[in-house]
Amino acid sequence: MSAFISEFDLRVHDDADGPTIAIKDSIDIAGYPTTAASRALADACAAADHAEVVQRLLDAGWRIKGKTNMHELAFGMTGINDFTGTPQNPQDATRIPGGSSSGSASAVGFGLVDAALGTDTGGSVRGPAACCGVIGLKPTFGRVSRRGVAPVESTLDCVGPFAREMHVLIDVMTAIDPSFDAMIARREVSTVRVGIVSVVADATISQAVENVVHRAGFASRSVELASLTDAFSAGLAIINAETWHAFGHLIETGKIGADLDARLRMASKTTTADLEAAENVRRIFSATVDRLLDDVDVLALPTLPGFSYHARSSARGYIGNCDVVVDQAIQPQWTSCAKPSSSGRRLIAQGRIADRRTQGRG
Repeated sequence: MSAFISEFDLRVHDDADGPTIAIKDSIDIAGYPTTAASRALADACAAADHAEVVQRLLDAGWRIKGKTNMHELAFGMTGINDFTGTPQNPQDATRIPGGSSSGSASAVGFGLVDAALGTDTGGSVRGPAACCGVIGLKPTFGRVSRRGVAPVESTLDCVGPFAREMHVLIDVMTAIDPSFDAMIARREVSTVRVGIVSVVADATISQAVENVVHRAGFASRSVELASLTDAFSAGLAIINAETWHAFGHLIETGKIGADLDARLRMASKTTTADLEAAENVRRIFSATVDRLLDDVDVLALPTLPGFSYHARSSARGYIGNCDVVVDQAIQPQWTSCAKPSSSGRRLIAQGRIADRRTQGRG
């Protein structure tokens, strides 16, 4: 199924028998190379130390079962990888698993592990979670340590968990974030106000979001989130600049996949003016989100506008150096809106939203 790049059983004590978790191959595990599923990094030396989140999991009694596959260099939303293979979608083998944390979502969806860690810059946890029918969370930026996570420098990237059940996801967050307190957010259902953000999406998916909110007993109303298009463009500009800075030199190896080569070359064209404009949008959009959250407690919206693409049609775009086009089609503007917003308040655009795990609804 290509969910794992390497499999092992790592625990803090030989007799430890805690829950199992898998770790995305952009996160360091001592004794194993961090290759980010790239042929260009296949000969990387083994990491000397665990990433901080890995050490925290081990200390909390979790058993690490391996490093998971991913979209090369975490720079893509399909999960297709011609070097390490493409993880299978547990909901529908004909469809993409989503990226970039494809292997983590796949492993959780197939029940190979209780949970997994991924990373999310512009949807790389939330997208695969929606595609694979599991729960995925992008925490507030800076809340979870990125020490030992590639790329080293990022103003948007977050380590986030996958799980099949919410209580397991909470257990992961409790382990990797010492300040996390699941009890602090508990309130009477009748007092929670939810703003359902108006977006263009498949009618079935939009209705599923409304049904979940209403079934939970929350008071809700429709809200408009302005500047989504500007926020999407700003997020892409920041991601492109930071990814080029981190990995652009790998083009010279000639070992980068065709889709990544094209995307990195495009990313190299991001200008200082583009970044300055993006930072301005970040400030404006963050303020817009904060204003909305003065009137509601939570903003809810689907992760994806439609059901995940068939792998065969996506692969045709990938092989033809068009993964950029495919990515932009499956990466909606509202998922990306969590990128330039620095708000630490609640904007929920994550994986599974229903007990019945309907593929692609999230």
